[in-house]
Amino acid sequence: MSSRSALRPSRLRRRLSALVAAGALAVAGLVALPAPAAQALPSAPVAYVADLSGNTVTALDTATNTAVATIAVGSSPIGVAVSPDGTRAYVANNGSSSVSVIDTTSNTVTTTIAVGAGPIKLALSPDGGTLYTADSGANTVSVVDTATNTVTGTVAVGALPFGIALSPDGTRAYVSNNNGNTVSVIDTATDTVVATVGTGLKPNVIKVTPDGTRAYVGNQNSHTVTVIDTATNTVTATVPVGIGPFGLSLSPDGTRAYASNNSASSVSVIDTTSNTVVATVGVGNGPFESAVTPDGASVYVPNGYNGTMSVIDTATNTVTATFSLGPFPYAVAFAPAAAVPPAADIDVNLTAQPRLGILAPYLSYTLTAHNTGPDAVTSATLTATLPPGSSATSLSAGCTAAGTTVTCSYGPLADGAAVSKTFRVPLGLLALGPVTVTGLRTASAPADPNPANDTASATCTALSIVLVSCP
Repeated sequence: MSSRSALRPSRLRRRLSALVAAGALAVAGLVALPAPAAQALPSAPVAYVADLSGNTVTALDTATNTAVATIAVGSSPIGVAVSPDGTRAYVANNGSSSVSVIDTTSNTVTTTIAVGAGPIKLALSPDGGTLYTADSGANTVSVVDTATNTVTGTVAVGALPFGIALSPDGTRAYVSNNNGNTVSVIDTATDTVVATVGTGLKPNVIKVTPDGTRAYVGNQNSHTVTVIDTATNTVTATVPVGIGPFGLSLSPDGTRAYASNNSASSVSVIDTTSNTVVATVGVGNGPFESAVTPDGASVYVPNGYNGTMSVIDTATNTVTATFSLGPFPYAVAFAPAAAVPPAADIDVNLTAQPRLGILAPYLSYTLTAHNTGPDAVTSATLTATLPPGSSATSLSAGCTAAGTTVTCSYGPLADGAAVSKTFRVPLGLLALGPVTVTGLRTASAPADPNPANDTASATCTALSIVLVSCP
């Protein structure tokens, strides 16, 4: 997109069509990724990437940078936001004037919400209960109750609202008006505009720092980023960046801002303490937006014109990966990594030794619970099944006997630790021949991921009560 172009409300849809055409030319010869079946979230953050011309959202496993699902949404998806609990992704469909709601567990669309004309960006309240959409064709912000997925209010703002961001406490919404060269400040308690702040030319994406003290907005045609003091609603700094800053993202700690320079195919890295550019990183053709991973280690930059994604290492400000993603990747947001439940594998071991005294010969058994991890064991129960007609004596603390079953309880076990319990089986009660005792893990916490080593057996051979061999 030329930095001199204007996004007029009446022409926004045509401008988006032109962008799609340009992207199609740029990615000629690239093959779109197939749509695999929906899967559960991997153990790394998932990037939800809106594809403007594909009318899809790709769920991307950031551990491997591969697609785990491709989800059909509305026309010209141009914005993505993920709920604070990570269970839903909301997609602004500019051409359909709607929002698609994606269940991030099944990666399927569960509902579609009609909003104002031409939604571009969206934002969620800190509790996830309210969704706000910047409706470029209506010069309004739609207020959506996410419990009922219905519009409960509409707020008039400036000309061609583009970006929207909320303060950390949710009391203010900041809306960048692309044709008005302003930011509207909305009191979310009353859904009214309480201030209007002038910016550079064609402000696009806006973000608020984690501490809520400043808002950063990229000015596409001024080639700058405006810094707004949210306490006074005044501009405190203007940062020169590359040509056509379109998208903007902040690090989780707020110390860095990343401006996607669409016409320069680069990302400007801004130190938010000094409000100066400390690095410029070359990326693919036509970067539109960016998002920083929840751990702050990487920045994902969708390059719309050549259908790729660039990944920037924030420690070195270098591109560490670039991969094809679809015809026109445009916007990206992260769902947190799926919680990995704790697990601890107990390896059961059972050994036997004959004790052949003349007065009271017996077999001595040792039943061991070995925690092979990865997490600590909080509790475990192992049983030993004896031959018919036999019984156990001299049990270790924590073990009980009932008939031919010995039950032993094991307390906390660190990863790698092992605890053994012992008991005896008098030889006078056993028949001659093979004597087999089997140990079994019957319960443990947390879950045991490997049932293959849950059992163990020991077989001794009794020729007489004073002649017994055990392996």
